[in-house]
Amino acid sequence: MNDQIAVEFAQDLRKAITLLIKKLRKESPSGQGLSLTERSTLALLQQHKSLLPGELAAMEMITNQSMSQVLNHLLELGYITRTVSQADKRKINITLSVLGEETIAKYGHERDEWLARAISEACSPEEQALFKQIIAPINKLVDFKL
Repeated sequence: MNDQIAVEFAQDLRKAITLLIKKLRKESPSGQGLSLTERSTLALLQQHKSLLPGELAAMEMITNQSMSQVLNHLLELGYITRTVSQADKRKINITLSVLGEETIAKYGHERDEWLARAISEACSPEEQALFKQIIAPINKLVDFKL
């Protein structure tokens, strides 16, 4: 594949994946009241269990002030808890609350159900087999580092 064709293919793939991600977000009623950064913050907390606000800000590549606003909103909704660190009383650990855990699980389940139904109803058996084959190469792209 020459360079121009490779770039065009990459562009087509990026656009398709971006549109699918946007569609998945719209198809999940549980996530409708949350910004992309708020949903991503909940996912980070689910993955890491407990993080400091500064760590979350760095992972999201936003300012500490912006993360403070995100965390205040998530706290108002009851999705997170703040706990003083036992090791350093000046630090506050952020974790998901029970409601936050339930909400992120529901959010994921809604997206999974929609995607399974869409694949089943919109794609032929051959196309469904192609999707199964493409999972491993996409995961390689996710893990790729320059």
